[in-house]
Amino acid sequence: RPALRGSYEDLFHETGLSRFWIDLRGAGQIGVLQQRRIERAIGVIYRPESERLSHYFHARLPEQFDAIIHIDETRAVEPLERTGVWDSGELPETYPFKV
Repeated sequence: RPALRGSYEDLFHETGLSRFWIDLRGAGQIGVLQQRRIERAIGVIYRPESERLSHYFHARLPEQFDAIIHIDETRAVEPLERTGVWDSGELPETYPFKV
């Protein structure tokens, strides 16, 4: 899914660069990075129906990280050999009780 407007991810996407890194230790002079923005958390469980509430939080990147590596478009990795056959379908729901 595309990033929400006003997020750090959206800001980075708008650069038009496919990938880059920023050293945030000296980011005081980069005012746009000092602004409080929403940041998307990447985790185990993805809930598209409540994406804003479940996956975004307010942050100031220079207070959180020393550097940022941004890759604009990614895809899921495929296991080297989980089983003899690669199944590209969706996994069954396992949260919270069907483990």
